Amino acid sequence: MRKNIAVIRGGGDLGTAIAHKLHRSGFHVLILEAKHPLTIRRRVAFAEAIFHGKTEIEGVKAAKVEGLYEIIKAWEDNIIPMIIDEDCCILKEIPIDIMIDAIMAKRNTGTSKDMAPITIAIGPGFEAGIDVDAVIETNRGHHLGKLIFTGFAEADTGVPGEIMGHSSARVIKAPCTGIIKVLCDIGETVKKEQVIAYIEEEPIKATIDGVIRGMIFEKTVVTKSRKIADIDPRGCTEYCYTISDKARAIAGGVLEAIFYLKKKKNLAL
Repeated sequence: MRKNIAVIRGGGDLGTAIAHKLHRSGFHVLILEAKHPLTIRRRVAFAEAIFHGKTEIEGVKAAKVEGLYEIIKAWEDNIIPMIIDEDCCILKEIPIDIMIDAIMAKRNTGTSKDMAPITIAIGPGFEAGIDVDAVIETNRGHHLGKLIFTGFAEADTGVPGEIMGHSSARVIKAPCTGIIKVLCDIGETVKKEQVIAYIEEEPIKATIDGVIRGMIFEKTVVTKSRKIADIDPRGCTEYCYTISDKARAIAGGVLEAIFYLKKKKNLAL
């Protein structure tokens, strides 16, 4: 069996940035996803492969697979395999080296130190040294991407990062529960108050002028207050299709943590 196998729980934009960096650094990456991903920044999320079977982000391809044979075949083809496996059942079949929790649920949904020789989690909800070997800071600011080996990452502020003076206003949440119908998708320029989607019969309006950078997948069943869209006031469509500065910083932290822990534990990965 291959070495340097890194399993990532969650194929959203942050998990994708990590997978992208590890793949290009020579690791065999496997992403575990939910059956119905609720990813917003879909154009920079390998989770999109769950809906379409495959996707490509900045020159790296990912594909939805089933079973060990297809996982190995994807690695042979230089493709990142992704399987629907919320309970990490595949770990019974693959002796992995690294487990990374990138679900960003703000709580631990089952990741533990006994899953792999090296275990890493990003964001709040994990105690470094207890739940996992290391936690990576995800809050914007001076400590973004910092490696934490004892204690916790900063608590979730609930406030999106500010872009051109806009913070909470650039993020749109569902006003009710229901099935979403998308009118304006990622990459489209919109004006404030423009109707960009419907949830059942409820119109969803743009909160600011800008480019839609994130939009939940068409026909997804969303619950009230669920984040469903993200508008970038900078108006640059390129940002919709490229990994963000925040995601790159977190991915860099994960890569550093892997090599630090490998050296510290004297592991021959």
